[in-house]
Amino acid sequence: MSSKNRPQSVFVVERTERLSPHMVRVHLGGPAFDDFVAGADPASLAATDTYVKLLLAKPGLGLEPPYDLEALRETLPKQDRPARRTYTVRAVDHVARTIAIDFVVHGDDGLAGPWAAAAQPGDRLALSGPGGGYAPSDDPDVTHVLLGDDSALPAIGAALEAMHASATGVALVEVAGPGDEQDLRRPAGVDLRWLHRDATGAEPGTLLLAAAQALPRASSPVQVFAHGERAAMKAIRRLLQDEWQLEKRDLSLSAYWALGRAEDRFQEEKREPIGVIFA
Repeated sequence: MSSKNRPQSVFVVERTERLSPHMVRVHLGGPAFDDFVAGADPASLAATDTYVKLLLAKPGLGLEPPYDLEALRETLPKQDRPARRTYTVRAVDHVARTIAIDFVVHGDDGLAGPWAAAAQPGDRLALSGPGGGYAPSDDPDVTHVLLGDDSALPAIGAALEAMHASATGVALVEVAGPGDEQDLRRPAGVDLRWLHRDATGAEPGTLLLAAAQALPRASSPVQVFAHGERAAMKAIRRLLQDEWQLEKRDLSLSAYWALGRAEDRFQEEKREPIGVIFA
């Protein structure tokens, strides 16, 4: 089925919480929860990078979910139709019957961030999915390496929480500053290091790449989760495959966004040479 025609689940905002100056967590529930879970591939829900595709309408157009996308394609110009955005499901609470999604917020930039910052209980959000493919190995011989920026923080947090208590490794997370750090539950053997962009004036991804390049190559089997800005991910891919000699099967690696690109253009470029991460 085309992603444009996937069934929409319409969730209801139950509450929001400000995790840091640049991140808001939205808890979504309502009647859609049961059908969402029942219709999901169990492997996708078990993944720690579980993701959904949000449908977000421009404010002021009066559009309400669920959206008849076929009809809207006939009546609205492309820039006014609901936009599709991919977000990680930070947690699924089967007792409260809610899912939590963390949004990076930078003022009025974009659609999703401002929506999350202004969301109120009772607001509705249409989404499709879920998908997902990564979960940390329980093999005690595996060294875990997690690399990401703000956009990957929800998935990294979920992965750390899911790891066996005896897990070992390192997590490098690049954020704007100390206020954007989160208290993430993790095994004692996993070293969590925060990298602060604003103090150095570095472009996104620069500190993450440099810190990754400074890591020693583990002698044990390695499982990597690396997601973030596209240029940084391309360079990290080269480091992991060309220098560390890791196989592609050991890597969960992709770009979540690209510096200087609007989301729609970034998605289009995934089908172009500039958007290719793996050679």
